[in-house]
Amino acid sequence: MPLNPEAVGSKSDPVEASWNSKDALLYAVGIGAGQDELAFSTENTNGVEQLVFPTFPVVIGWGRGSAMRDIGTFNPALLVHGQQAVTLHRPIPVEGTVTITSELVGMYDKGSAAVVVTESTATMGGEPLYTNTSSAFIRGEGGWGGDRGPSGPKNVPPERDPDHVVTYPTLRDQAFVYRLSGDRNPLHTDPSFAAMGGFDTPILHGLCTYGFTGRALLHGLCGGDATKFHHIEGRFASPVFPGEALTIRMWSTGDGEAVFTTAVGERTVIDQGLLRHS
Repeated sequence: MPLNPEAVGSKSDPVEASWNSKDALLYAVGIGAGQDELAFSTENTNGVEQLVFPTFPVVIGWGRGSAMRDIGTFNPALLVHGQQAVTLHRPIPVEGTVTITSELVGMYDKGSAAVVVTESTATMGGEPLYTNTSSAFIRGEGGWGGDRGPSGPKNVPPERDPDHVVTYPTLRDQAFVYRLSGDRNPLHTDPSFAAMGGFDTPILHGLCTYGFTGRALLHGLCGGDATKFHHIEGRFASPVFPGEALTIRMWSTGDGEAVFTTAVGERTVIDQGLLRHS
């Protein structure tokens, strides 16, 4: 078994990552923003101050300093994104530099697959700015008799109609724009690589779908005010193919909390969704 469960608890060396206005704009158009969201998609609109989407931290310093380097060897074509959470300690500025430290916080044996969980904390000026928690689902790497990890229902929507529903189209070439924010995995652009992973055609980045979902939550529950958006989490339940439309359904469940799902038609693609906001 090429994965190394004893690596849990290992940390990466701190790395610095910087971004600027152009990076924030590129991410915005990568998750479908444009004419209707000029504060996020432009930097020179008269009377409009540029803002940054709250899910932007998922691409800051992409691929640098990850504790995933310590987990062992595996076939990258068999890795898919499992879950993602972003906790914002402060709003993300249009440009800046952070110091990121990543820790391998869990490795779970699902039998036919392994789940690897990492947590990355970014500080700016010595104070936390955001925390990313991510899990990777790696087919064919389970079976060593380890802990299966957390399971069971989580963030289940109530049995009533949602409070808000938003549908966004994605472009057939959406992945070609999103990949320019850092994730160049050929699973999303190379048909032959996608075939190695069992897909008939390249799939959209899970974090691109996540960004589209964050846009809907921002406007549906936070009035477009990024300072009110504090935490988002969700599980990637099914792949999305570029060109498919995403429908995000939101249920307010308490003071400052809502659960959500994202679907393509009747197929759920993100579930176990939770937003904390003010």
